[in-house]
Amino acid sequence: MIWKVEGGDLLHFFTADEHYGHTKILEYEDRPFSSVEEMDEELIRRHNSVVRSRDTVIHAGDFAFCKTRELAQEKYISRLNGKHVFLYGSHDNWLGPRRAPDIHTVQVNKQLVVICHYAMRVWPRSHYGSWHVYGHTHGKLESFGLSLDVGVDCHDFYPVSFQRLQELFRD
Repeated sequence: MIWKVEGGDLLHFFTADEHYGHTKILEYEDRPFSSVEEMDEELIRRHNSVVRSRDTVIHAGDFAFCKTRELAQEKYISRLNGKHVFLYGSHDNWLGPRRAPDIHTVQVNKQLVVICHYAMRVWPRSHYGSWHVYGHTHGKLESFGLSLDVGVDCHDFYPVSFQRLQELFRD
């Protein structure tokens, strides 16, 4: 199924690998924060500096280390601007029982964007110009064709707007 949205004054953002509440991510990815609390607050600040309440944000996995949806809502989601769509990543137990990886397709204006936590070499309609955005690799996998890691580690800890994707894929 393709979720169709129109641009208008709405903005659409893509992001992944925030790892809210995950102390070890500071070490694993050498993030420039002195504590997980500082990281969480800075991620929220940067998110809210670009995302408005009416915008849509698609999170391509590894959002938060929480045991329940209620805890994720209370600690993080309720503090973030925008309407949120969450895809399962490798650390999203708070979303409920683990499932096969989500593959989500959105059409913004006429552009198809295929979103998955994991990078793919080919994706639905890739041979017709669809884009693929993913996370999981924390910038360690080189982009291929019209694909891009939208994880926060790759974009100065900000979500990536659809307009920015247009610029990146045009270059």
